[in-house]
Amino acid sequence: MPAITHSSIVRDPQICGESPRINGTRITVRTVAIPLHGQTPEELLAHYPHLTLAEIHDALSCYYDHREDINREIAEYDALDPPLESKL
Repeated sequence: MPAITHSSIVRDPQICGESPRINGTRITVRTVAIPLHGQTPEELLAHYPHLTLAEIHDALSCYYDHREDINREIAEYDALDPPLESKL
């Protein structure tokens, strides 16, 4: 993935497997992007009250700038832990 240019987003090989994440947290861009379907940034803020709306918007902006890479990362993590209904 190319260098991240969003002020709230960092990558560190020692934290979260170098996934892009919100600085000072372990909340990855993929974590913010996954519930994107049907939720507003304000609704996401209710799930992550310790974040700012600006950080959520920055994470979403990063997702849109790097959608292909982050969707690939989401798919890789989904493959590691398939939904419960597929386990039954």
